[in-house]
Amino acid sequence: MITPELRVRHHIGGEWTEPVKGGSYPDHSPWTGEVLATVAAGDAEDARLAVEAAHTAFGTWASSPPAERQRILLRAADALERRSDEIVALLAAETGCGAMFANVQLEFAGSLLRQAANIPYAPTGQMLPSDVPGTRAMAVRRPVGVVAAIAPWNSPLPLSGRAIVGPLALGNTVVLKPSEEAPITGGTLWAELFAEAGLPPGVLNVVTHGPGDAGAIAEELISHPHVRRINFTGSTVTGRRLAELAGRHLKRLVLQLSGQNPLIVLADADLTYAVDAAVYGAFVHQGQVCMCARRIYVERPIADEFTRLFTKKVASLPTGDPSDPRTIVGPVINKWALSLLTRRVEEAVSLGARVLTGGTPAPPVYPATVLTDVPPDAELAFTETFGPVVMLDTVADVDEAVDAANASQYGLAAGVLTSDTHRGLRIAQRLEAGIVHVNDQPVNDEPQMPFGGMKDSGWGRFGMGFAAEEFSELQWVTLRGEPREFPF
Repeated sequence: MITPELRVRHHIGGEWTEPVKGGSYPDHSPWTGEVLATVAAGDAEDARLAVEAAHTAFGTWASSPPAERQRILLRAADALERRSDEIVALLAAETGCGAMFANVQLEFAGSLLRQAANIPYAPTGQMLPSDVPGTRAMAVRRPVGVVAAIAPWNSPLPLSGRAIVGPLALGNTVVLKPSEEAPITGGTLWAELFAEAGLPPGVLNVVTHGPGDAGAIAEELISHPHVRRINFTGSTVTGRRLAELAGRHLKRLVLQLSGQNPLIVLADADLTYAVDAAVYGAFVHQGQVCMCARRIYVERPIADEFTRLFTKKVASLPTGDPSDPRTIVGPVINKWALSLLTRRVEEAVSLGARVLTGGTPAPPVYPATVLTDVPPDAELAFTETFGPVVMLDTVADVDEAVDAANASQYGLAAGVLTSDTHRGLRIAQRLEAGIVHVNDQPVNDEPQMPFGGMKDSGWGRFGMGFAAEEFSELQWVTLRGEPREFPF
């Protein structure tokens, strides 16, 4: 239970530890502003200790029987399920997440753990034909070692979970750095669940930090020689800096970065369904999901009616306390986010955009907001704005919609709504996005799917079916049962 007296510590080598320098910071509720807990404010030295603990634990964990890893993952899933009511309350208190999206997170995390329990029994290699007589050749996958996982605050349960669970199932050890905005639900909660499940000490380590201190920890994680893989979910700006640093150390990363996700509504789409899908896709978790629809392109024949119905439904969305199950739009994560939303909407309006609904902050809530006629030089038009703001554009035809969508520097997710599914598939193949949903909005994820983007939305793929490609080494091994003749 979160209380002002709660002290959140690092989890290193199986122990709950204080930071080396003894620092701490308050974890605030985005809704009430109250202090939820006092959190360890670590630095590079704490990260180094966590990496060393993970490295020490690696050999034993990598060679553990698959049955042991499977049992632990299933026990963690059971522990998550037992604590579901508590976790829903934690997500509301720490991140302003409503009950609906909290349950989405719980469902994903539980499925993630149960699917990952199959990974220890997955094939780890294949026999390869060789032209050298008497040689048997194999391609064998093996765990890489220590994986550094850097996770965000906006959907902390699944995003931290996917950062650690696949690597653990493959036999790696992990150091997790959660966001300072979600140190519990995106960090120490996972350490608690796995400790309860019997994960050996040092296999999963969690280091928290105060505002502004992420850089030193990330640099230590990337530069430390024992860390062999890094995964990061967050902004493109930060991802680019991490990629540059990792390049200097020849470290591989999985990067899932920003999105400016389009939703294309064609004239033959079911109007009622299109409105419902668009409202959900734009405003789930008050727009603080990387996949949220940021720009909606509607074909002209239905544009006026779609705009009327869409704006009416958006204006009716209940706002307020995230612990109230009726709330759809709760608080944004902090005052900085509220200020950024306000500034960008005001800038767009000053440049000629029109507000169809919303647009006036009610701290700590920014209301669900719809704008149209947003000019291309407004920040809203070309960069990701993380919050409940969506832009609505009328297009002459599908070609104009696709061209506008592909003009973005980002390529994470997209949606296409049409009654002609074959046409929708053809459009999907034209869109420069790592994820495209035909007859659905962009906010979708399942643990087994290849989740990731194109262009400035990152590289690599999360997903249990693809974890081995990202978090294992492929080794070529040959075996001879007889001597080989050499030319000299």
